[in-house]
Amino acid sequence: MRGAKSSDGVDDPSTSSAKKNSEKPKYSRFTQQELSACKPILTPGLVIASFTIFGVVFLPLGLASLFASQSVVEIVDRYDKDCVPGSFSNTPLEYIQNSKADKTCTRKLTVPKQMKNPVYIYYQLDNFYQNHRRYVRSRSDKQLQSKNSENVVSACSPEDIENGKPIVPCGLVAWSLFNDTYVFKVANKALDVNKKDIAWKSDKEHKFGSDVYPKNFQTGDLIGGGTLNSSIPLSEQEDLIVWMRTAALPTFRKLYGKIEADLQANDEIEVQIQNNYNSYGYGGKKTLVLSTTTWIGGKNDFLGIAYLCIGGLNLLLAIGFILIYVFKPR
Repeated sequence: MRGAKSSDGVDDPSTSSAKKNSEKPKYSRFTQQELSACKPILTPGLVIASFTIFGVVFLPLGLASLFASQSVVEIVDRYDKDCVPGSFSNTPLEYIQNSKADKTCTRKLTVPKQMKNPVYIYYQLDNFYQNHRRYVRSRSDKQLQSKNSENVVSACSPEDIENGKPIVPCGLVAWSLFNDTYVFKVANKALDVNKKDIAWKSDKEHKFGSDVYPKNFQTGDLIGGGTLNSSIPLSEQEDLIVWMRTAALPTFRKLYGKIEADLQANDEIEVQIQNNYNSYGYGGKKTLVLSTTTWIGGKNDFLGIAYLCIGGLNLLLAIGFILIYVFKPR
């Protein structure tokens, strides 16, 4: 009660204290759940109109996406088997581990249609599980970001320390860096490969430090993959940055570079490959991919097919509801 007093007419302090400490919320329509609510009634007209709108919107999107994907020109060449000499055809692992064997391989590719620049160069690996928990965790993001954290290698075992000094960059992800190389020629004229801006800008600026330089990298008894230039900071070594963004699926493509020149139909491309990367030890595959892009990116029919399926299903449902409403109205 407001203004409660004791028997002698003095305000009761216990009553005032209880009032101040009360946890009762202040009244409002929100706290008492008295706000007005929208309760739409799904009439046949509203349902039919909704399905029709979705179908009319999704079908053109699906056709446009599928057309754009089909207009992408790709050259796909698997070379891991053909680049093994006949004398090592039954022992490809022995060949790839033999440091004295010639790893040079020449391939001939024919351009099926005109490929306008830029032509993107990808390497594709199959049966390589970059998403394996042990593999993904074998890296040190703090070490990659700052020179002051080069000793933070606790998660990088067994590629953490070599000769008592930390490995920079440490871990299995960096250790297994892809190291096949490609040189392209058309009509005996070399094609320049631009390897700038192939990595995400956010990765270069925030995940790899400009003051972090490779140290003690690939100097152990077992070499995993590519080496790094110790005079260039990690933020500028874009091949490494691309590789360190691990793939979610066992079959993946990673950007190798760009050819900034048009390739005409029926041009013959001579590719000189240095077949260095060991995909034979785990039954993997290596593929070279040359591709153009469109407004939706590279070749991917799934998006267009998905839009077409959803749009067609919505139109079929709309027609079904119309027939039910006409022949069996409520």
